[in-house]
Amino acid sequence: MEFPDLGKHCSEKTCKQLDFLPLKCDACGEVFCKDHFAYNQHKCSCAYQKDVQVPVCPLCNTPIPVKKGEVPDAVVSAHMDRDCKRDSAQQKQKIFTNKCFQPGCKKREMMKLVCDQCQGNFCLKHRHPLDHACKGQARAISKAGCAALMRSLESNKMSLNHRVLQNR
Repeated sequence: MEFPDLGKHCSEKTCKQLDFLPLKCDACGEVFCKDHFAYNQHKCSCAYQKDVQVPVCPLCNTPIPVKKGEVPDAVVSAHMDRDCKRDSAQQKQKIFTNKCFQPGCKKREMMKLVCDQCQGNFCLKHRHPLDHACKGQARAISKAGCAALMRSLESNKMSLNHRVLQNR
């Protein structure tokens, strides 16, 4: 034992470990090892002084000031009974407000799904021009779209020729 005064023992009654880098609790002022430094680990009686939290009203989402020694739940409850200015329009605000323009469809969506051609608002099922019989202005097909259309027509032609040969 070359350095008998080096380090301190943990103040936790069940631990008493010799720690060369002890940590001092800022609430109660006692010295602890790394395992018992947290307020809840050493059951700090002064933790309420340092562990300050501001409660928020669940109805109006405003922070509620709490004085030292007051119970936060009681203060929030009193606020809700007296001072709370909750927005009733905000509570009853509907999320799904965008109704589908397709006749007979009663679906509503959270976001607007506007057709590029007819500028109508549609649900996910009817959002594509072919799904809602779009009467908007016809647009020129891109080269990729044209190639896909030609492949589709050729495959239909091939299957038709194959059926004709099978029936003979």
